[in-house]
Amino acid sequence: MPNRSKALHVLTLQKFKKNFWGVFSFGFIIICALVAIFAYVLAPDNSQYANQMQLSIHSRKPGFKVQMLSIPEIEPQDQGFVDRVFFGDKNAPTEMPIQSYTFDGEKLEVIPFVEEGIAVLPKVISLERFSETLTPHVLQQKYITERCFLLGTDKYGRDLLSRMLIGIRISFSIGFVAVLISLLLGITLGAIAGYFGGKVDAIIMWLINVTWSIPTLLLVIAITLALGKGFWQVFIAVGLTMWVEVARVVRGQVMSVKQMQYITAARALGYTHQQIIIKHILPNSLAPVIVISAANFAAAILIESGLSFLGIGAQPPMPSWGAMIKDHYSYIILGKAYLAVIPGLAIMSLVMAFMLIGNALRDALDVKN
Repeated sequence: MPNRSKALHVLTLQKFKKNFWGVFSFGFIIICALVAIFAYVLAPDNSQYANQMQLSIHSRKPGFKVQMLSIPEIEPQDQGFVDRVFFGDKNAPTEMPIQSYTFDGEKLEVIPFVEEGIAVLPKVISLERFSETLTPHVLQQKYITERCFLLGTDKYGRDLLSRMLIGIRISFSIGFVAVLISLLLGITLGAIAGYFGGKVDAIIMWLINVTWSIPTLLLVIAITLALGKGFWQVFIAVGLTMWVEVARVVRGQVMSVKQMQYITAARALGYTHQQIIIKHILPNSLAPVIVISAANFAAAILIESGLSFLGIGAQPPMPSWGAMIKDHYSYIILGKAYLAVIPGLAIMSLVMAFMLIGNALRDALDVKN
C-alpha cells in the first residue's frame, strides 16, 4: 500500500511538471512570496510602510531622478536587526529632495527641489542633526545621494516601487489566512455533515445555504463594519465568507468515501468516528479541496483589493494594492494612468498565477488522465 501511495504521488508530480503554465505560476508565486518576506530589504524606501512623503516630487514618472538629502533622527529608537528586516526601519532618516547645496564646515544650506519656475528660499540645516563631524566628503558620500524612482512616485511623493513591494505582503497574508480559516471551518463542518448525516447534516447544510445566499462582498462588508476597520478584521471577514464552498465539496467527498469497503472494515475493527474521519476518509477526499484552495487564494486577493478600494480594507499608511488604485484611479484621465495601472497589473498577475496553478493541480490530481 505505501508503494502504491508513493507511486501515485510521483505520478501526480510528474504530470504537474509537464504543465508549463502550472510550473511557471508556481515559480512566480514562490518569487512573490520571497519578495513579501524580504520586502523591506528590497525596497529603496525601507521606512515603516514606505511612507516617506515628499510632496514636491509627487506624481513623477518612472525613472525620475533627484538629489536626496538624508537627515538622521535626533533620538533613534532601539530596534533589533530582525525587527528592522521584517517590519521596516523605525529610525529611517528624514529625506529631503534638493536642487543644490552649499557647505562651508559651519552650516549646511540647501535649496529644496520645487517645480520649475517657482522661487524658493534656501533652507539652513542644523549640523546638530548629524551624529558625526561633517566634511564635504562625508556629506557627499553618506548623506547626499541621487535617488532614482524606478516606478515613479505616487500623489504624496512616496516611492511607488517600495509601496508595491511592501503591499504584496497584504495580498499574500490575506490569501493565506483566509484560506487557512476557510479550510479549518469548511473541512470540519463538511466532514461532520457528510459522515454523520441526518439532523446534523440538515443543520450544517442550512447554515451553508444561508451563508451561501448572502453576496460575498456584502457579507464581508457587514463583518468588517461589525469588527471595525483594520488589518486583522479583514482577514477574519474574508475567511468567514469562503468556507462554504470547501464545506460543500468535503461533504460530498465524505459521503462518497464513507461507503467504501475499507471504511466498513475500519468500523468493524472498532475504530472511533474521529479516527475513521481523520485517518481514512479525509486523506482520500482532499484532492478537490487543494484545487479549491488555490482558487480561494485568488478570490481572497480580489476581495481584499475591493475592500481596500472601498476604504474598509487595510488602513493608511499601510500600503495595499487596492488602496493604491483607489488613490490614483482619477489619474487615468490626467495622463498618469501608470499610477493605477501598475498595482492593477500586479493584482491581475498574482490572481492569474493562482488560477493557473489551480488548473494545473486539477489536471495532475485527475486520476482519469
